[in-house]
Amino acid sequence: MDTKTGKGSLLKEIEKDEVWGDVFRMVAQQVEKAFIIGNINEKYFETLLEPERVLRVSIPVVMDNGEIKCFAGYRVQHSTARGPAKGGIRYHPNVTLDEVSALAAWMSFKNALVNIPFGGGKGGIKVNPSDLSEGELIRLTRRYTSGILPLIGPYKDVPAPDVNTNQLIMDVIMDTYSMFQGFTVPSVVTGKSVSLGGSVGRREATGKGVFFVTKEYLELKNKKIENLKIGIQGFGNVGSVAALSFYSAGAKVCAITDVSGGIYNEKGLDINKILNEIKNKKFLKNIKGEGDFIENKELFELPVDVLIPAAIERQITEENADKIKAFLIVEGANGPVTPEAEKILLDKNIVIIPDILANAGGVIVSYFEWVQDLQFYFWKEEEIFEKLEEILKNALHEVIKTSENFKTDLRTSALIIGISRIIDAIEKRGIFP
Repeated sequence: MDTKTGKGSLLKEIEKDEVWGDVFRMVAQQVEKAFIIGNINEKYFETLLEPERVLRVSIPVVMDNGEIKCFAGYRVQHSTARGPAKGGIRYHPNVTLDEVSALAAWMSFKNALVNIPFGGGKGGIKVNPSDLSEGELIRLTRRYTSGILPLIGPYKDVPAPDVNTNQLIMDVIMDTYSMFQGFTVPSVVTGKSVSLGGSVGRREATGKGVFFVTKEYLELKNKKIENLKIGIQGFGNVGSVAALSFYSAGAKVCAITDVSGGIYNEKGLDINKILNEIKNKKFLKNIKGEGDFIENKELFELPVDVLIPAAIERQITEENADKIKAFLIVEGANGPVTPEAEKILLDKNIVIIPDILANAGGVIVSYFEWVQDLQFYFWKEEEIFEKLEEILKNALHEVIKTSENFKTDLRTSALIIGISRIIDAIEKRGIFP
């Protein structure tokens, strides 16, 4: 029973298969809350949870030593009601169908929230890419692409980079798809090299978007970004770009971490210097003299003003939520805060800018790249970031207004907007047949 509305649970007994693991149940709980508080038509509840298509592929790869190894890969299309499925592909040893299905659903809601004409999709391979040579990685990617070939295409499903994938992987996917078509199809993926039809600003887009959303929220609350203490979990594309953006704006980035641990300096870190050093030293634990070494879990206990989890899902849980001292959490990662942790944080009046808004910069610029590829006409970087900031500001204002109207938190208000737009598309199209 929802104590605010008096309505009972919508979930009941609809869990059906292997899609429903811990991560997907997070999605289900978030969606249920949005339906109840937003008074959304309940007959669409199950439709909004069940993925449209789920594909598991076997990926045999000839290794450099002649051995054949077989990897498991997935591609999930959650919804295509508003347009082609859109979402990244991650290479990680912990990839599961549960995780990929959850990420695909979040992509649907994210794309609808920022009002770009995409549905939601996600893909992944259960592999540690650091264990593979570049040749093995390319062969893995080509075989995976051939496996998901029936699902992807510029008007069907457009993949992008995610955890442990990059321009090289997108270039290989584009080339493999093009070989099967008999001509070059740059619009089949985004996040490619600029020389192959990629967009300037795409690599920086998610981290820049985190900065734009945070800056706008602080300005709306009459807070200045200068000298605010920032803590960032994850120092890949998202975390490092966000860190540099905050540092350049005068904030004190006091703590950063990656998989190896991290660095803390209450006076602020020199992000430019650390970015130069990490090119050769690879991991933050190898960088000395910038501050105190910290374990990843220690980041959540530090006295910072703004906390940005930008790694993977389920990092802030009911075990560590009560230790957080920040007044604002900005989700650079997808699903970093569990529902149980969120209740604790909201009770402490900690504001959470949700993932489907905070990290939407990547998919927005992916949309720009897709449009540019289809038109064979490319924009300047300043145009990209100007349009990106405008879309994110408008979305933030809409989320805050909806939050005030329904007297709820920002995540629920963001989901109310996104879900309502998807349902509107479903209603206007009708249920086939």
